[in-house]
Amino acid sequence: MQTQQLLKKVHRIQIITNRMVDEILAGEYHSAFKGQGMEFDEVREYQVGDDIRSIDWNVTARTGVPHIKSFREERELTIYFLVDISQSLGFGSFEKTKGELAIEVAAVLSFAALKNNDKVGLILFSDRIEKFLPARKGRHVVLRIIREMASTRPSGQGTDLSLALDYFAKVQRRKAVVFLVSDFLNSDYQSSLKRVQSRHDLIAVNSSDPRESHIPDLGLIELEDAETGERMLIDSRSSQWQKLFQRKKQEQEKKREEFFQRLGIDELSIATDRDYLKDIHKLFRQRSLRFK
Repeated sequence: MQTQQLLKKVHRIQIITNRMVDEILAGEYHSAFKGQGMEFDEVREYQVGDDIRSIDWNVTARTGVPHIKSFREERELTIYFLVDISQSLGFGSFEKTKGELAIEVAAVLSFAALKNNDKVGLILFSDRIEKFLPARKGRHVVLRIIREMASTRPSGQGTDLSLALDYFAKVQRRKAVVFLVSDFLNSDYQSSLKRVQSRHDLIAVNSSDPRESHIPDLGLIELEDAETGERMLIDSRSSQWQKLFQRKKQEQEKKREEFFQRLGIDELSIATDRDYLKDIHKLFRQRSLRFK
């Protein structure tokens, strides 16, 4: 992508996402995520109602006055976006492709993280790791992340979710909030997902397009797998084939959703034909209520 085109694309994404964050998301974002834990705040004199288990006996003995240690929730978060940029994300039957939608949503969440003074990092992947940016703070970091998402073209053809998750687990030991952004057409990633979820707060962002669930009646058409290149001639007029296609798709979705639910993984489902802000709102509200 030429430099001028890239700058225009980044600027457009920045304008769209900045407005959304300013108007709607900042407050919800803050309450939707737990802090990293409790950190020491201060030693102060004991007050009626304080937990006696918090008494600092060393300071109390030295001063002759009861003192306690107080702690506060560490609000600073480390946010990572693991973004699938494989060939299948290039599909879209509306104004955006699944990949463009994924980038916009990741950009909105990145700017929300910026407003909360959080660190933000990025891993772009296909069937290999395409780009890694360690988590850092600052507006320049968020803009770099958006540039990389908008401009990086995959050198790999397929998708390997396990590879991305295993790589993340190696580079990020401390607890982080992880947005795994993909269309989840890959399989055999369950064990890697379990390992990451056991240590981190993992949220699956599933980018989809309506045409993936329903193919219009166009007669004989040739379908091609964007990642494997495999082609298949099908008769889209066949009600039997349509039913089989829809049933297979529904089974895949149900299996994925049930797996996420068993692990306690939140899923943010976004689609190219609808307003993703409503989907983000719903997720954040659910998490905020759960953490109260």
